[in-house]
Amino acid sequence: GLPSCQPCLCLGTSVYCDDAGLERIPVLPPDTAYLYARFNRIGAVRARDFSGLEKLKRIDLSSNSISWADADAFRLLPSLQELLLPENLLTALPELPRSIVRLDARLNRIASAGLRPEAFRDLKQLQFLHLSDNLLDFIPVPLPESLRSLHLQNNNIQTMHEDTFCDSQDQGQIRRALEDIRLDGNPINLSLFPNAFFCLPRLPTGRF
Repeated sequence: GLPSCQPCLCLGTSVYCDDAGLERIPVLPPDTAYLYARFNRIGAVRARDFSGLEKLKRIDLSSNSISWADADAFRLLPSLQELLLPENLLTALPELPRSIVRLDARLNRIASAGLRPEAFRDLKQLQFLHLSDNLLDFIPVPLPESLRSLHLQNNNIQTMHEDTFCDSQDQGQIRRALEDIRLDGNPINLSLFPNAFFCLPRLPTGRF
């Protein structure tokens, strides 16, 4: 038989807990690097759930019932690169570690009030920020220069500032990394903000 760490399956540094009827994060081995706990009934994430797991690189909690997470639930994980939280009931995002590369929180109930001011500014490794199908009414700025993909479709964004993506004082700026911006499904007319896109390699997807 395969090695097990009930009610999950442990293979090397990966822990598989998909569709296991979980209502909370299970106790994880100290060397866990990858956690897959999709399609469960987990309702909350507490700081102690991941305490001491310094090797944890990927957490996938897709399709649970998570309505809240402690502010320090993920912030103290020094190796965390990918945090996947789509299809939950979150109304706010907890603080994130500076090591994060990919955040996927699609299909939740996150409003702009549920984001800390300048929540993503210091995340210098962040490349993929996917917050589509939430309740956001503005684009969360400032966005780190490392960002490559920003998905905000199907929110309630109605306006933007000319400095949302580009520095209006630096007409020579070229933001080469940010090539994928989705704003379709929002009540914003992007043609009203022509000076917001001059530094981008391509225009956002949305209504012009």
